[in-house]
Amino acid sequence: MNLEAYIKNSSFRLSEVERAISVFDFASGSQSDYRKLNLEYQKLKNLVAAWDEMCKAKADLQGNEELLHETDDADFKEVIKGDMETLNEKIRKLDGDIKALILPMHPNEGKDVIMEIRPAAGGDEAALFAGDLYRMYQRFCEIQGWKTELMDLSDTQLGGIKSVSFKVIGDGAWSYLHFESGVHRVQRIPVTEAQGRVHTSTATVAVMAEAEEVDFQLNPEELRIDVFRASGHGGQCVNTTDSAVRVTHIPTGMFVASQQEKSQHRNKEIAMTILRSRLLEIKQREEDEKNAGERRSQVGTGDRSERIRTYNFPQNRVTDHRFEITLYDLTNIMEGNLNDLLGEIRAIDADRRFTEMLMNE
Repeated sequence: MNLEAYIKNSSFRLSEVERAISVFDFASGSQSDYRKLNLEYQKLKNLVAAWDEMCKAKADLQGNEELLHETDDADFKEVIKGDMETLNEKIRKLDGDIKALILPMHPNEGKDVIMEIRPAAGGDEAALFAGDLYRMYQRFCEIQGWKTELMDLSDTQLGGIKSVSFKVIGDGAWSYLHFESGVHRVQRIPVTEAQGRVHTSTATVAVMAEAEEVDFQLNPEELRIDVFRASGHGGQCVNTTDSAVRVTHIPTGMFVASQQEKSQHRNKEIAMTILRSRLLEIKQREEDEKNAGERRSQVGTGDRSERIRTYNFPQNRVTDHRFEITLYDLTNIMEGNLNDLLGEIRAIDADRRFTEMLMNE
């Protein structure tokens, strides 16, 4: 693939899309058409900007290489080498971004996401770790400028989480967060451990694109809706009225219960949104497996039963097993600073998929 020619064509297409958006006629065009144009515009704009930035970084790198050979000052050489290392890392990341933007757009691109976190193996420590993950993702969303909306939360007396569902609203949310689906493992000394032994616990994270009714329609005849009295925290109204709602999809047996809100109507709306998104995820996974045939992405299945990452507190280490990435920056990562980790993941994933795309052209 001739990247320079591709970027030139993309720049021309960007101008076309920009004009189409400026003269869009809502009387004859749909919101869906306008949304597609906006998504294409953002993707092309980011692609051209990343290419320009990479070209500048390469030019700066070449200038530094020339300067390195011209100077005899040892201290100055070390400064130049440090700058070159930074530029090489920047070029590598931009190369991954460019490849990701050239790849065909995923149907979930641009959608908001619903995340669900639950403790798995490890009892109270697993519940505490699930709470830590929830706070990590909340902080990451704040850093990214994304909005989060709590949909359902059940906590423990020790401050852990039995389960939490929340929505993330923001540009690029699905592109970054869909890598987080799977089993997250923690290795640390629990607060309840008297003898200072390191325990291993796990929590599951599910990331789903929010499914609107146009994406997946639920047949009312296939649903059973039950109402019941909410339990746990919530105040006077929540615990004394039948505000909690359970929606069951009869064909699959899948159900979602919601009791976060005081309003029965709002709890039903939340349960329906989560159920619709779960069913869409299953449908997309089945289609992906059918279309992929025997080819399996090296990223893994993305299934929540798959262990994807280990958080080792004694060593301040995070290891992503799918991409063979290890960072000794756990404290920072748990504070929501996931950009380096997810940036590395996105770059490797894009490189793999880009290579696969070229092989199949």
